[in-house]
Amino acid sequence: MKKAYKAHILYTKEQSHFEVLENGYVVVDADGRVIGVAADLASIDSEDAEVVDFGNRLLIPAMNDMHVHAPQVRNQGVAMDLELLPWLQNYTFPEESKYADAHYAESMYRRFLHTQWLFGTMRSCVFGTVHTESTRLLMKLYQEAGMGALVGKVAMNRNCPDALCEDVEPAIEGYERLIAEFNQPNALVRPIITPRFVPSCTPELLKACGDLANKYQLPVQSHLSENISEIAWVAELEPESMSYGDAYNRYGLFGQVPTIMAHCVWTDGDELELMKRNGVMVAHCPTSNFNIASGMAPIRTFLEEGLRVGLGSDISGGHDLNMFRMLVYAIQVSKMHYQQNHNKKFLTLPEIFWIATKSAGSFFGKVGSFEPGYEFDALVINDSVLNFDNYSLLERLERFIYLGDDRQIEYRFCRGKEIAEPQVPS
Repeated sequence: MKKAYKAHILYTKEQSHFEVLENGYVVVDADGRVIGVAADLASIDSEDAEVVDFGNRLLIPAMNDMHVHAPQVRNQGVAMDLELLPWLQNYTFPEESKYADAHYAESMYRRFLHTQWLFGTMRSCVFGTVHTESTRLLMKLYQEAGMGALVGKVAMNRNCPDALCEDVEPAIEGYERLIAEFNQPNALVRPIITPRFVPSCTPELLKACGDLANKYQLPVQSHLSENISEIAWVAELEPESMSYGDAYNRYGLFGQVPTIMAHCVWTDGDELELMKRNGVMVAHCPTSNFNIASGMAPIRTFLEEGLRVGLGSDISGGHDLNMFRMLVYAIQVSKMHYQQNHNKKFLTLPEIFWIATKSAGSFFGKVGSFEPGYEFDALVINDSVLNFDNYSLLERLERFIYLGDDRQIEYRFCRGKEIAEPQVPS
């Protein structure tokens, strides 16, 4: 059945400005796709539509987390005074080893999904662990919740603890099992090929991952040029590669299928040109830029060069699953860039909102906008506690982004369906 949602509607068709409709309507078809958006219901194909009036609330696109490590949820806010490589060895790998236990995995993954739901994140690109059964469980939990996700069984077979080291053949067999069960057309939850990063994967494993992505035309996610020491390490391990990105490219993991690379803090020159040619997307993770002492990703440069960019929480390198906070942090990172290089303007609110919604959502298809044909991923914001004076609609949205939290999100939709609160362990 068609639904017509009435509210104050704000979204970004273009990165330069908001579309704002006071007391406007979004009409959604039975498949969860937007038919039209307008100030006047009569101007949209709304025959037989049920009207749902949200009154003085804001209606905006839902959030997308383009880089998140679900098994690191326990470590949020822990060991934030370490750099990347010691943080991995001393905290991250020991925690991920626990996911051999499916009961532990379920408890933690349920908490993770519940927190994503709280903050209105309806789509995610997710790293699991090397464990096939725990990764399958995470995918089933996303299906149960009705939230969209590309979920990756992590591949790694060198420079990692024995408990997380998986030979090439069983790693690919695990992928094949997950692909057989979850790789359905138009499914909300699908597999994504996930070599952790070049230092943790032998050439044989990287090639096997690339072959698998090509065979099933599955997307790819990994890490790229986050840390100077990491980049030097990759150069030692892959001396024939022109850059870190080229190391992935040589194995069919850099845009041969839809690809998203997290961080890209030090990406420039030939690597940047290769990303442009291959259409590789950037997952910008501003909190981990600071927490892991990696540096600040040059997002303005990426936008000027025409790269697609989304935002990621990167827990637990990042400390916060609230994607609205990522908008704030990303603007702040860009202002620090501006202090260093006054030729680079810092990001504006419409630009970062567009990055978080329509640009990020493009990795999942037509997601992240209220334009006709887009899937209706949306949040209804009751900002009455913040709206105590004569604020404009754009000011209300900005105040929610900077000052609000999950208590102001009253309704959440993914592909047109209202998403109920997921079960969480007591």
